[in-house]
Amino acid sequence: MTKDKEKNKLWLYDTTLRDGAQGEGVQFSLEDKLDYIRAMQDWGAPYIEAGWPGANPKDDDLFAALRAEGAFRRPGRIAAFGSTCRPGTRADRSPVLRSLAGAGAATATIFGKSWDLHVREVLRVDEEENLRLIRDSVEFLVRGGLEVFFDAEHFFDGWKENRDFALRVLEAALSGGARGVALCDTNGGSLPEEIARGVGEARKIFAPEILGIHAHNDGGLAAANTLAAIAAGANQFHCCWNGYGERCGNADLGTLVSLLQIKMGHEVMSAEQMARLTYLSRYVAELANMVFDERQPFLGRSAFAHKAGMHVDAVLKDSRTFEHIDPALVGNTRRILISEQAGRAGVWERLHRLRPEIGKDHPWVGEAMRRIKEKENEGYQFEAAEGSLDLLLLEVTGEWRAPFVLEDYHVWSDPARGQLDSVAVVKVAVDGEALHLAAEGDGPVNALDKALRRTLATFFPALEQSELIDYKVRVLDGSSGTGARVRVLAETRFGLAKWGTIGVSANILRASAKALLDALYVVILRERGDLR
Repeated sequence: MTKDKEKNKLWLYDTTLRDGAQGEGVQFSLEDKLDYIRAMQDWGAPYIEAGWPGANPKDDDLFAALRAEGAFRRPGRIAAFGSTCRPGTRADRSPVLRSLAGAGAATATIFGKSWDLHVREVLRVDEEENLRLIRDSVEFLVRGGLEVFFDAEHFFDGWKENRDFALRVLEAALSGGARGVALCDTNGGSLPEEIARGVGEARKIFAPEILGIHAHNDGGLAAANTLAAIAAGANQFHCCWNGYGERCGNADLGTLVSLLQIKMGHEVMSAEQMARLTYLSRYVAELANMVFDERQPFLGRSAFAHKAGMHVDAVLKDSRTFEHIDPALVGNTRRILISEQAGRAGVWERLHRLRPEIGKDHPWVGEAMRRIKEKENEGYQFEAAEGSLDLLLLEVTGEWRAPFVLEDYHVWSDPARGQLDSVAVVKVAVDGEALHLAAEGDGPVNALDKALRRTLATFFPALEQSELIDYKVRVLDGSSGTGARVRVLAETRFGLAKWGTIGVSANILRASAKALLDALYVVILRERGDLR
């Protein structure tokens, strides 16, 4: 590596499994954690903080499993996390440190207090004892052959209130042999200029091999504070996928990597690794059992979505007009949202995906625009129902034939039945063969969805791999009371892909059936490769 590249090299330190898992609603099973570490090592993450051995049975089992499968020998350093020894105890007798030393990881990250408020009110020891805990704990782990990082907890709050003591904390860790220190904005309330001054002073005084920044997002500034720290001399940044973490979360990995590499020219990951950011962001959301934020910068579905007709026309002529980067750099794609605001360029772009051979003046474009505006006048909303939109466009091309026909269905509910209070009976025809099947469900729509899937799964196995993940009903004309027209939006997941479908009717079941049918059609077409 050249000297210039080495200067720009930044070390990504992924703390999703530990700090990110402290976020409200985030859950990782043991198998989830193992899958996560395998995925991050395959991706090439430099550091992956796995957890705290000795703190709970799940993390003990995790490190045992990692040792058994040889994970510590694979590229992508797995870090074990823990604390310094307790006040009044020797480092070599600390159960926490002994667990870290025996975890099997080559890297250990420990945290200690750098704010005198915590030393006085939480640890209830004097400053010298706190410094001893840090120095002795680091020395013990270093003597055991580990690469040691020290997290200076609440560094910036401590530095603002008692500068000398906060700096002495860093000195204690480095004198104990720590390879690097991470300055933590643990409460997440510091401003970028404060972060820059604190990092700059630590770099000037100590010049550590690795100087990290660990920013929380309580002030909405985790990304900005991380960038300020790096500009001031930090060369390691702690982050979590999708900004997961305690309270308001941590600095978001995808946002930071994209900003640092694409916008600022730092070397963080290879181009191939960058192109997997969007996929991995969604993968982690699935593992964590969290709803993915589609408005997430760089990686969300809305990040490169265009709706206004003039914007669409401009971006198709020159993407720089309304896109700050090429979405492919981070593995994302441009989306043209079709609505009554859409112009000819947007409709052509969507049709062009299905039939690349057509030009902007093809008659299909005008016909598609006519049908879209007609449907939206009835209450349809295609910007949230791309699956139904693609089916409409296929109808315009004349190349759409339904793979099955719903010939009849009956749905009824009986509250006395308990949770599965509804039954649906459907009759479908596939290649001329008629099938009947009934299913119970938690409500009439759930029963209808189950009946359709069970009936058709024999012919279209991909349907068993898809699922309905969201269902919304909106009344379009409240003045009509219970006879009002309703719009039903259904969201379906197939693998990591998601799309919406729509139905509109004065009959809520009829609207639901339309949205469900479109969803099943799209699954089948995607499996066949007819849709992307």
